[in-house]
Amino acid sequence: MLKVQENATAAYLPGAARPADSTGSTRAEAPGTSPTTTGWRRRYVTGMRAVDALAVALALMGTHLIRFQLENAGLDLGPLSVPYWTVGTALALVWWGFLELRGARDVRLIGYGLEETRQVVSATLVLFGALAIVSFAFAIPTARSYVLIALPLGLGLLIGGRFVLRDALAKERAAGESLSRTLLVGRLAGVTELHQSLRRHPMAGFDTAAVYAPTTKRQLPPELRRVELPPNALPAGESPSVDGIVATCRRHGIETVIVSQNVPLSTKEIRHLSWQLADARIRLVMETGLTDIAGPRIHMQQVAGLPLIHVATPKLSRGRALTKRAMDILLSTVALLVLSPVLLALAGIVRAHDKGPALFAQERVGQDGRRFRMLKFRSMRTDAEQVLKELKERNEGAGLLFKMKDDPRVTGPGTWMRRYSLDELPQFLNVLKGDMSLVGPRPPLPQEVAQYEDYVHRRMRVKPGITGLWQVSGRSNLDWEQSVRLDLYYVENWSPIEDMLILGRTLKAVVAKEGAY
Repeated sequence: MLKVQENATAAYLPGAARPADSTGSTRAEAPGTSPTTTGWRRRYVTGMRAVDALAVALALMGTHLIRFQLENAGLDLGPLSVPYWTVGTALALVWWGFLELRGARDVRLIGYGLEETRQVVSATLVLFGALAIVSFAFAIPTARSYVLIALPLGLGLLIGGRFVLRDALAKERAAGESLSRTLLVGRLAGVTELHQSLRRHPMAGFDTAAVYAPTTKRQLPPELRRVELPPNALPAGESPSVDGIVATCRRHGIETVIVSQNVPLSTKEIRHLSWQLADARIRLVMETGLTDIAGPRIHMQQVAGLPLIHVATPKLSRGRALTKRAMDILLSTVALLVLSPVLLALAGIVRAHDKGPALFAQERVGQDGRRFRMLKFRSMRTDAEQVLKELKERNEGAGLLFKMKDDPRVTGPGTWMRRYSLDELPQFLNVLKGDMSLVGPRPPLPQEVAQYEDYVHRRMRVKPGITGLWQVSGRSNLDWEQSVRLDLYYVENWSPIEDMLILGRTLKAVVAKEGAY
């Protein structure tokens, strides 16, 4: 049975890996020396270097074969003619090295796919831009088709290789491996919330090995009551100190310190803590208290020596709105043309089943509260609305949503159409008309909107979507609060790249049939 000591702060959490000596007791370990902690990081960076080398080598070899086949072509440099095999080899070496110089293999990028991809793309474009300028300035007759093939081919292989590495890392972290031993510092409420968030997102890579906060056994929340506390923890009522935090890190082999936004430390103490942690090669992460705000909206600015965080106001500018609308028109038109045989077949199946109408039009609330008729293939009996009143007490949905896993109103064809979201295909017509978007919050019913709390109305600042974060994050398995939080995150942080990622994840969610009923 785990022992709990009263009046203590530094605490191991259940399930956290602990450095141990040969007798099995916990012992001090120099930060960054544990093979189970930094070893995976070195291995991953080495893997990035190897994958990048393979990607650029294959890209340049493929470019040469596509452009010159087996010809012995050369680049004329005045009296010299340099074989393109040599040019390709030199470009591969420069490309590989430039990714390192630009920080595209930085440890901070590990596990963060969007930022990692952005760094790889940025470094590659800068390199090829510089090569184009040099070629123009010195009149070097580089084959333009060679560059036009090498650039997209190399980027595709680089991004694909990094994806494979991240996928393997995700599996390791889901199994509790390749994580950074982390100490949480702050008041009890703050570190408890941090611990719960990190536990829900193992891909972030933080293993909450210990917490450092003034507390007693009586103050501990249920999830932290059965923790083992070291014998030299601070008495309750005392605040964490810089020396105490650093000593705890050294004692328990901590690699990352996350400081909660409510930590009882002065700015001077935090500055001294950052210096000591830097000297000990321990990462310092500051939690700001800002949640559900994407990186592009956050800007750091130094004012009077203080790092101030500016949060940009979320708004869909005219240019961004036109971009989103253009994407909707283009992709929905393509989808309707490609899927027209499927749409006709599904309409015939629904009609043949019970002779009722193939389409079902339901009133929904769209952007800024405007109402519209949302189209779906009818997946329920024709008297579904009347039967609903009798089923209200059997609601299994989240919050305001009515859901039943075995809804008696669903028809035979409706069951498998819902499983694969085929009943929602007619909504491409709503997108083409402008009532909906391909990606956005779930379109609510008027009776749901009537029961909204004030802040929930923010989800209607953009057009509702056929799919959205709610669709790719659990669908009907989400509770009401989770659904609203995802919708509001989307509204606050929309971007074209985010839309494309959601569309890609939607295909995976539909095939997996997760949360669909």
